[in-house]
Amino acid sequence: MVQITLPDGSQREFPGPVTVAEVAASIGAGLAKAALAGKVDGKVVDTSFTMNSNASLAIITAKDAEGLEVIRHSTAHLLAYAVKELYPEAQVTIGPVIDDGFFYDFSFTRGFTPEDLVAIEKRMTELANKDEAVVRRVLPRDEAVAYFKGLGEHYKAEIIASIPSNEDVSLYREGAFEDLCRGPHVPSTGKLKHFKLMKVAGAYWRGDHKNEMLQRIYGTAWASKDDLQLYLKRLEEAEKRDHRKLGRELDLFHIDEHAPGLVFWHPKGWTVWQTIEQYMRQVYRDNDYFEVKGPQIIDKSLWEKTGHWDKYRDNMFTTESEKRDYALKPMNCPGHILIFKQGIKSYRDLPLRYGEFGQCHRNEPSGGLHGIMRVRGFTQDDGHIFCTEDQILPECDTFTKVLKKVYEDFGFTDILYKVSTRPEARIGSDDLWDKAEKALMDSLTAAGCEYVISEGDGAFYGPKIEYTLKDAIGREWQCGTIQVDFNLSERLDAEYTAEDGSRQRPVILHRAIVGSMERFIGILIEQHAGALPTWLAPTQVAVLNITDSQAEYCKEVAKTLRNQGLRVDLDLRNEKITYKIREHSMQKLPYILVVGDKEKEAGAVAVRARGNQDLGVMSLEAFSQKIASDIALKS
Repeated sequence: MVQITLPDGSQREFPGPVTVAEVAASIGAGLAKAALAGKVDGKVVDTSFTMNSNASLAIITAKDAEGLEVIRHSTAHLLAYAVKELYPEAQVTIGPVIDDGFFYDFSFTRGFTPEDLVAIEKRMTELANKDEAVVRRVLPRDEAVAYFKGLGEHYKAEIIASIPSNEDVSLYREGAFEDLCRGPHVPSTGKLKHFKLMKVAGAYWRGDHKNEMLQRIYGTAWASKDDLQLYLKRLEEAEKRDHRKLGRELDLFHIDEHAPGLVFWHPKGWTVWQTIEQYMRQVYRDNDYFEVKGPQIIDKSLWEKTGHWDKYRDNMFTTESEKRDYALKPMNCPGHILIFKQGIKSYRDLPLRYGEFGQCHRNEPSGGLHGIMRVRGFTQDDGHIFCTEDQILPECDTFTKVLKKVYEDFGFTDILYKVSTRPEARIGSDDLWDKAEKALMDSLTAAGCEYVISEGDGAFYGPKIEYTLKDAIGREWQCGTIQVDFNLSERLDAEYTAEDGSRQRPVILHRAIVGSMERFIGILIEQHAGALPTWLAPTQVAVLNITDSQAEYCKEVAKTLRNQGLRVDLDLRNEKITYKIREHSMQKLPYILVVGDKEKEAGAVAVRARGNQDLGVMSLEAFSQKIASDIALKS
C-alpha cells in the first residue's frame, strides 16, 4: 500500500505505485483536468511522476505560483517547437523562465523579423490547440549527446557534454519536437493558452562575448486571458512612463556615447537632484548624522584589506600614478571607517553616524546599462553607523521609521520588508548572529512592519533588511537597506574605548534610504509619469501674459513668487495664449498662471492646475498660500 498525505492533512491509500495524475483523478475530475504538476515531499514534479512509497503531495494548478512557472517553462519549449517547425535550419540553445515570462535563444542564419514573430506565435497557437502530450524520457549522458548531434543540434550536444558522464539526462517530447530539460512540464500542450511573443534581442552563447551572437526571443505567458491583458496594459503604461523618454521630453538629462553609463544632468534635472539632496540633508541633520566626504580615488591596498579587490576587481575602474595602483571607489564604507579611525573614540561617542552623498563608479557591462537606472557612475545617500551590539536594535528601529517617512514624502506608501539571514559561509559567532538577526526583526516589528525572511541571503559579514518600494503600476524597486557588519572594523582595525577601558570593535551598520540618486530619480519619474509633485517639480509655476500690456505686471508676479522661494518660468513671448498654455502643460507643470487685463486690474491671476483643471481667478496671496500648502504637505 502507498499512503499519500494531502495538504489538508487527509490521507489516501493506493494498492501500489501511483502517479500524481492518478491521485488528482481520485480526488475529482475537475482537479484532474486542472492539474499542471505536483509537489511531492516539497519537490515540483510532472503529473506523470510515480510515487512508489508513502509521500506528501500537493496538486499544482494554474492558481499556484509554481503552476505559473511550469506554464512559462512549457511555453518556452512550445516556442522552440514552433521555430523548428517553421525554420528547420535554426538551432535551439537554452530557454529559461524569467520574471513575467520566458525567452529562448536560437542560432539562425538571418535575423528574426517582427513578421516572423507573428508567424511563430500563430504556429504556437496551432500546436497548443493540437493538445499533444508532453512525454518525459531519460537517457545516459553520452547517448543524449549522440542523439542531439544526430539531429544537428550542436548547441544542445555541447550543453549535455558539460554534464558529468555518469549522470542521466531527461528529455521532453511534444509531437515532433524533443528538448533537453529537467522539467517539470505541463501534461499536454493544450494547457498553454495565454501567451504572447514580445521582442527579439541579441545574446552571446553562454553569455560570453567571445562566442557567437545568438537571437533571443522573449515571450510572456499567464494562467488566464485577463492576467495576460493586465500584463500587456501594464507594459503599455510602463512604456508611457519610461524615464528615458520622459527625460528627453522634459529636458532633464541625457546619456551621451562619449560617456557610456554616465549622466549629463540638464538644469531642470539638476534642480530635481538638488531638491532631493537638500531634503535628505535635512533628514541627516534631524537624525544627528555628521555629513562627511571621502576621496574618489583610493590606493589598491585598502581595497585588498577590505576584501573588495578580490570580489569586485573586474567591476572597478583603476588607474596608476608614480608606480602605485589606485581604484575609483565602488562604495563608500572604507572611507568612512578611515574617518572614524582619526582620533580616539570612546563608548560615549557611540552611536556615531556618518552620511555622505558619495559618488561611486562600477564598470558595469554595457549590455546591463539602462538609462539612469543602471549606470557606471552613481551617487548614493550612503551612511554608516558605528555602534555597540546593544545599540543595533534602537538604531535599526529609528532608521526604519525615518525611512518610512521619507518614502511617504516621495509618494510611496506600499513598502515590502525582507530580512536576509546568515549564510553558510560567514564570520562571527552564532550568538552574535542571533543577536543581530533578532534586532533587525524586532526593529521592524517595533515600526509596525510585516516582513518576510530570506533564509541564508545575508552577507558573509552580517544580516540585513532590504526595503522594496511598490510603484503606481505594481512594479517593485529595492532601494533602501540596512546591513549589520561584524567584519570591516576588524579588517581595518577600527576600535573604541569601552566603559571598562578595554579596546572594542564597533559594529558597523551600512544604511541607505534612496540608494543610488540616479536610479531613485528614474523611479520617481516613472512613478509620477513625469508629473512630479509640486515640491519636486523643476518648474513649479509658469506665468503667462495674453498681450504685451500685461508684461510688466507678469514680471512683478514672477518676482514675488521667486522671492517666496518658488521656481518660476516667466513666458512673455508674442504667441497665442492657447499655444503657450499647451506648451507648458506638456511640460507637466503643477501650475500655470494666466494674466489678462482683468487679472492685471484686479491684482489677481487665473490659475490652471495640472490636468487641465481651471481653478478660476484668485488673488496672488491666495495662490501663494495654496502652493505653499502643496509644498508643505509634499502633495
